Amino acid sequence: MLCNGHWQINYKDMPLILPKAREREDMETWGIYSFIYDDDPDFAEGLQEQDWLVKNAEWLVPLFIEQEIPADQQHLSWFYQAVNKNDWRCGSCGGCL
Repeated sequence: MLCNGHWQINYKDMPLILPKAREREDMETWGIYSFIYDDDPDFAEGLQEQDWLVKNAEWLVPLFIEQEIPADQQHLSWFYQAVNKNDWRCGSCGGCL
């Protein structure tokens, strides 16, 4: 995912329609997004899972209900973990250099 990308997330082969404010932005999940210091925890940023779920519950739970996805702790956790694997920050790939 590059800085100008967008999210394509599916559940059971059906696309999830993210809120406009989220579809082209990073998800603010916890990680090290420095392409130079990619293993240095001093460069970690974002929210860890539980904090992220609390902050994003207002749009995530309705999205799950609308898409008929169980809005239980396990499914919410799986969503965070999947998004976290592909999250990015503007400039994190170094493609702009």
